[in-house]
Amino acid sequence: MESVTVGILGGGQLGRMIVEAAHRLNIKTIVLDAPNSPAKQINALDEHVDGSFNNEEDILKLASKVDVLTIEIEHINTDALIKAQEVYPNLKIYPVPETIKLIQDKYIQKLHLIKNEIKVTESVSVENTIESLQEVGETFGYPFLLKARTLAYDGRGNFVVKTKDDLQKGLDFLSNRPLYAEKFAPFTKELAVMVVRSPKDEVFAYPTVETIHENNICHLVYAPAKVPGSVLLKAQNLAKAAVKSFPGAGIFGVEMFLLTNGELLINEIAPRPHNSGHYTIDACATSQFEAHIRAITELPLPRNFTKLSTSETNAIMLNVLGTKEPNGELVACKKALETPGASVYLYGKTTRFERKMGHINIISSSMKESERKLSFILGETQTFEETETEATPKPLVSIVMGSDSDLPVMSKAADILKQFNVPFELSIVSAHRTPYRMVQFANEAVDRGIKVIIAGAGGAAHLPGMIAAMTALPVIGVPVKGSSLDGVDSLYSIVQMPRGIPVATVAINNSTNAALLAIRILGNGDNEILSKVETQLVTQEQEVLDKVEKLENVGYEEYLTKFLKK
Repeated sequence: MESVTVGILGGGQLGRMIVEAAHRLNIKTIVLDAPNSPAKQINALDEHVDGSFNNEEDILKLASKVDVLTIEIEHINTDALIKAQEVYPNLKIYPVPETIKLIQDKYIQKLHLIKNEIKVTESVSVENTIESLQEVGETFGYPFLLKARTLAYDGRGNFVVKTKDDLQKGLDFLSNRPLYAEKFAPFTKELAVMVVRSPKDEVFAYPTVETIHENNICHLVYAPAKVPGSVLLKAQNLAKAAVKSFPGAGIFGVEMFLLTNGELLINEIAPRPHNSGHYTIDACATSQFEAHIRAITELPLPRNFTKLSTSETNAIMLNVLGTKEPNGELVACKKALETPGASVYLYGKTTRFERKMGHINIISSSMKESERKLSFILGETQTFEETETEATPKPLVSIVMGSDSDLPVMSKAADILKQFNVPFELSIVSAHRTPYRMVQFANEAVDRGIKVIIAGAGGAAHLPGMIAAMTALPVIGVPVKGSSLDGVDSLYSIVQMPRGIPVATVAINNSTNAALLAIRILGNGDNEILSKVETQLVTQEQEVLDKVEKLENVGYEEYLTKFLKK
């Protein structure tokens, strides 16, 4: 692999974590920022440029030393980047100056997204006058948001205009900056997606996360977001479409609103690693920082690199903010160091109130467990004890059904699995009403350790076949008798699968046989289960022989009245 040197415009915490990721790949980095900036503190082996990422001379100096230029902050001198490209034709700049320039002005950014048919919050450009804002109030109504078009960060360029009385306050708060106004979006949650774009124009999305803000600063990130599977997927697709509209390569942070009607609107985009993606360091196969370095240096991107490490991984990221007391933020950090599954990242900054001093990642096999750990770290609970994760064995068989009305039939399979002491799970997965949940279930079943799937469905009964089309696991279909056609429609739907997509189909309503077949499949690789199957066959045979003897001894007439169940 050829040696590559990456120049980073900006030496803050994002630059610091880019440096860490680059060094693990043996990629040299040179940072342009003030002396002793966080990124420079951990990069003592390489030379740096002391200066400003808005100074043309400093940018050209950095450009002369590197093969690739990238950014950790978008508020830079893009004209100097364009000149650097002219002076050094072989220099690669990611994201490209054109993209950075489009994103720097948040109103221009929105116009670009609208032009590319990406849904965004409704916005208008305004003059810095009371009259201009009054017109906005008449059009959008109150409240509306007044925002700085440039140099806004962590919500500090925003002002909520609640009534006409706030118009002058807004102008004073955001003085001496170009402004735009945004219609208030009635959102229920704020979501975010990190998206990687390769130089080959491929786009890859990390999981959708939920962000919780306090005082306009990100406080918590929940990964994955606590929303339905359909919303998780829609957010990823919207984020990918937005990023694909910008040229260049690298990682992008896409923030969006989930409205009360279920609609998603893009709020804004950052052309760099993002606060909402810090969880990826511990929760994903490849962190956002490593993915960014791989993309801009054209290193291979691993298969499924954006996925959570396991299908059971749940993460919470807590921002560590400066307190009014010096080093007061270290209280939470010390508690995190006592907590299994929690990792502390400090940025090497001096304490300043509400300054981002670091972050804490909390990883568990469930969001409930992550939240318990968070409560301890925040000082809301006095003790922390891990739950007994090994007490319940992981399921080997998954029983799913299209509706709760199928439960009386499918519960018989659960009863059989209990008799054989085979761990299982049971849930509702509708092929028609929750298609995204079905896709997620099928894709993750192998990773969760499932060995066999029993799927019951009535009517059109597409569930077993659709699951079988998306997983390599054996699928056993149970036709469930419906209100019409006596279940024959379900039987035909399941049994008549096309070549290449096998579904083992049992009789109508016979989930007992489905469970027994699942147990036999498991027995192929487990002698203990196989022994139980053999015992069951002997017991079953003996039961029939006992009935034969009884029938022959008492005669059929007495047998009918005394022993045959009516």
